[in-house]
Amino acid sequence: MKFGIFFELQIPRPWDEDSEYRVLTNALEQAELADRLGYDYVWCTEHHFMEEYAHASAPEVFLGALSRTTKNIRLGHGIIQLTTNHPANVAERVSTLDLISDGRVELGLGEGGSTTELHPFGRRFRDKREVWDEAVQALIPMLNDAPEGCEFHGKYFDFPLRNVIPKPRQKPHPPLWVACSQYKTIERAGSLGMGALGFQFLSVEAAVAWVNAYYGAYVHKLDKLADYQTNPNMAMVSALMCSTSEAEARRRSDGWSFFQFALVYYNKEGPFAPGTVNLWEKYLEWREDPDGQKVYSDGLIGTPDQISTQLDEFANAHVDQVILLTQAGKNTHEDICESLELFAKDVMPEFHAREPEQEEWKRKVLAGEITLEQIDTTPFLGPTTQTPTAP
Repeated sequence: MKFGIFFELQIPRPWDEDSEYRVLTNALEQAELADRLGYDYVWCTEHHFMEEYAHASAPEVFLGALSRTTKNIRLGHGIIQLTTNHPANVAERVSTLDLISDGRVELGLGEGGSTTELHPFGRRFRDKREVWDEAVQALIPMLNDAPEGCEFHGKYFDFPLRNVIPKPRQKPHPPLWVACSQYKTIERAGSLGMGALGFQFLSVEAAVAWVNAYYGAYVHKLDKLADYQTNPNMAMVSALMCSTSEAEARRRSDGWSFFQFALVYYNKEGPFAPGTVNLWEKYLEWREDPDGQKVYSDGLIGTPDQISTQLDEFANAHVDQVILLTQAGKNTHEDICESLELFAKDVMPEFHAREPEQEEWKRKVLAGEITLEQIDTTPFLGPTTQTPTAP
């Protein structure tokens, strides 16, 4: 199993004039520490206009800074919004980052989940899947080395014959991933031949069902949108706070579920006028509800032994990567760094040592030597996090 860390650059109110500077600076230091400790990936999302929840509107700049201060860690776009960016701009920026990082980029692609983000860029919520599909078809040829260049003429993008430069260091392109904030997208990711970036599964049974659905779709229903290299990988995001006692870990991670609350709130209730909603106060109210209490109790939060036990179940379900959400809510920089250090020392080595087993299992699945049970995923769909309810 591999491990990544994940940034949305959350800044709950109240703010001061240094809030964004402090969070960005600390996040860079956390990622640099993760590189030194042997973590495999750092992922940064892209969101726009989502106060408190995500101030990561320019991930290519954040990851570009890390390209010069880290050595080994993979630099993951988790994700780039193909609905609010032109494919040519995406190709140029991703290729430049891949060059200056010596080929360490992972290219996650997403649709954007809320009218708060989509409408200012002239995109409708109902069109976002269609726009995303077309953008992938336009983007992939732009990353290729064909000297004659490429052109694309579609419903949403019309691009004349040009050679989009520069080209990425990784050939034919960086590994492709797709955002799976909705569980049902996991199976589609498999059929597209892209890595799946999903949220934490609600149970081990759910993990087995979705991993099997993903790899089953990859093996039996592969239907790529364009001529790209496939990337069979299943990743899940989970909160992390590792400490010497469960009570201390819980105390230090108080408020981590702000991540999930704020995402759903923006997607379902937004847009609203800037500065008129204090999301942190609304989160504290929600956390006292039964739904909030249930989410609050999830995550990899506890001692190294407790976290290892949880991870063992996901490793046995054949999850390829766990992406650790540490910079969430009002978690402090010091607590985040201590957690990363303790996890790297007492948890990570055991699961890194088991990577050859996972790769051999995957080889056999992809070769048809292992047939996976196809489990009904309907009981594990969970509620949608995207459908708007506000007029």
